[in-house]
Amino acid sequence: MSLGTSEILLIAVVVLLLFGAKRIPELARAFGRASSEYKKAKEAIANEGKDLVAEAEKAAASSSAAPEAPATKKSDGPSV
Repeated sequence: MSLGTSEILLIAVVVLLLFGAKRIPELARAFGRASSEYKKAKEAIANEGKDLVAEAEKAAASSSAAPEAPATKKSDGPSV
């Protein structure tokens, strides 16, 4: 199910009638800016995710490298 030439032409005519010839370039610029902002935000989120994963791996590596102190049993009184 793809768009043929006649369907694309019909959509173009409807857009031209709805928005007018002067508004179409403005809409295209706005769409381009929005697309650019979306890409920037998507990259920022991906980078933040990578940073969080790296930080978590670093924390896990440092906690597994440090030996834990042996647990001491707390007594209630003198042992007999």
